[in-house]
Amino acid sequence: MPEPTPAARNRHAELREALRRHNHNYYVLDAPEISDAEYDELFRELLALETRYPQLAETDSPSRQVGAPPSEKFAPVLHALPMLSLRNVKSEEEFMEFDASLRKTFLAQGSDIDYLCEMKLDGVAVELTYEQGELVLASTRGDGQTGEDITENLRTLASVPRRLNPPFPALLDVRGEVYIELADFQHLNREQEEAGERSFANPRNAAAGSLRQLNSAITARRPLRIFCYGFGRWEGPLPATQGEALAELRRLGLRVNLEGTSRARGAQEVVARFRQLLAGREELPFEIDGMVVKVDELELQRELGELSRSPRWAVAYKFPPRQAETVLEKVVLQVGRTGAITPVAQLRPVNVSGVNVSRASLHNWDEIARLDIRVGDHVLVERAGDVIPDVVKVLTEKRTGAEIPIPLPESCPECDGPVTRKPGEVVPRCVNPHCPAQALERLKHFVSRDAMDIDGLGEKQLLQLIDLGKLQTVADLYRLTRDDLFRMERMGEVLADKLLQAIAASKTRPLSRLLFGLGIRHVGSHTARLLAKRFSGLDTLAAAEPGQLTEIHEIGDKVAESLRDYFANPANLLLLRELEELGLRPTDEAVVQSDGPLRGKTLVITGNLASLSRKEAEALVERLGGRASGSVSKKTDFVIAGPGAGGKLEKARQLGLRIIDEEEFLRMTETGE
Repeated sequence: MPEPTPAARNRHAELREALRRHNHNYYVLDAPEISDAEYDELFRELLALETRYPQLAETDSPSRQVGAPPSEKFAPVLHALPMLSLRNVKSEEEFMEFDASLRKTFLAQGSDIDYLCEMKLDGVAVELTYEQGELVLASTRGDGQTGEDITENLRTLASVPRRLNPPFPALLDVRGEVYIELADFQHLNREQEEAGERSFANPRNAAAGSLRQLNSAITARRPLRIFCYGFGRWEGPLPATQGEALAELRRLGLRVNLEGTSRARGAQEVVARFRQLLAGREELPFEIDGMVVKVDELELQRELGELSRSPRWAVAYKFPPRQAETVLEKVVLQVGRTGAITPVAQLRPVNVSGVNVSRASLHNWDEIARLDIRVGDHVLVERAGDVIPDVVKVLTEKRTGAEIPIPLPESCPECDGPVTRKPGEVVPRCVNPHCPAQALERLKHFVSRDAMDIDGLGEKQLLQLIDLGKLQTVADLYRLTRDDLFRMERMGEVLADKLLQAIAASKTRPLSRLLFGLGIRHVGSHTARLLAKRFSGLDTLAAAEPGQLTEIHEIGDKVAESLRDYFANPANLLLLRELEELGLRPTDEAVVQSDGPLRGKTLVITGNLASLSRKEAEALVERLGGRASGSVSKKTDFVIAGPGAGGKLEKARQLGLRIIDEEEFLRMTETGE
């Protein structure tokens, strides 16, 4: 065994401390300083040194530990069986080496292994413990041995069942990954930025921060989902394979990504599955960073056993990083509907994994300070699905001295009005109530699908109407005439009538839609629904005392103060009075019928419906006691197929499910038959 050189010892000590710091930032603070790809390179360098000089691999080395020690903010949970990490392979050659080592050591030469290939979600690992079918405990992975008790937070997830379907094991530890879909992540960050709060760097950070809240009401408001992928203790008859175990977890009522799972015979089939998954990753609604490959046979898994921090029978086959180097050429300041000013990087165009990127998010000035980023810097940008790319690193070694710092704005970039930054907030705001940029963003928000859903009024149309002097406030929407619309480009009679019908239809949207559309700070779509269920109209809400608001579960002092400020503003009261005079009559919030005609039914909607939007149809299903699902499975009761239906319809046919059209669906909402 060679003796480590002084240089090797010094480098090992540097890597050990750096990895400990990055583990703490990632797992405990939910604030990583480097990308996953950079972390992997540091870790691989540490492993290479310890392979060459085994005496460096002491018991406290990051190579022998999982995650980071649990936070003292939560009660500790000792895992009955360790929650291990996975070894990474980053190329076809490395996976072939993994496969060859298993076959050489544990199997007869020449035989192929049956593998199960699963999507590797970029989320947060958790464990759910069920006793006699009841959820009794939920915890984070922590350091693999000890996690954090987050039971109350996990109970707020609709996708986590409180009770399993019988028959069930007497004791079951389920492992899963909590994540946030990309569209939900974008919406969450917009709400964070508009509220003056720190935005999240990526969906994984958002999920981690949401799970580790001391107030479970905050967790409940976040769009968290879970996919279960494995188990620890299982008291009762065990399935024979990993695939059968996942199918049984789904039967028990747990959410499992069976559609994203496939069986492969031998290494060549695994590589083919990996290439297919890599090619289709951009079409997924959530972020994945690779494929988990597991030996399918559970008995062989037990025979293969474990290393100090990872199982021998599984690896994470990682995707190449979606990063590229470019130059920050300019910073553009965008003004939101509440005056929030956010910086966006304009980049020298660069191709990142087949997509041309010319801008990236800088989030806020705290993030600018953390990165120490300047105009003219060489930077690394990273894509994450459909989310706007992020600047993940500044290449300071390439600086010439000509780079320019990015100061806080002293005035609004759109109206030159005054700018303030309140203590505790991370974004500066334009405080000019007549700022044209804010007016446009308020109009865009008001007509959006989740608010008043006025189809046909996008940014282009709104800008034309503003330029024509026909739009200043949302009330002006309800004053528009056919003649006004005819002054717009490419506006004919049919299109004008359709647009006027959409505006008229919005007058009777549910109260929650109007509340959300008004753009009141801290009142997102979920909070708006809570308020609409408690108060019969805007008048009663405006007259509510702070104590009446905060007694509603999930409504805190910040929301109550924001509502009080909104209804105390004379300009807002004038707007509401105008809307009422123009005929807005928001309807009562629909109440879910526990005994509704669709009770216990799971429906999937695919294609286009003539009389309802997708969201309206899904809301109707849930209001009548059913469940609207986004994916087709054996548990689906009905598939509603309209024109343009595609893959979901085909899968429903393959599974032999009942397929109905829109007319039959509407009849079913009345009878349940």
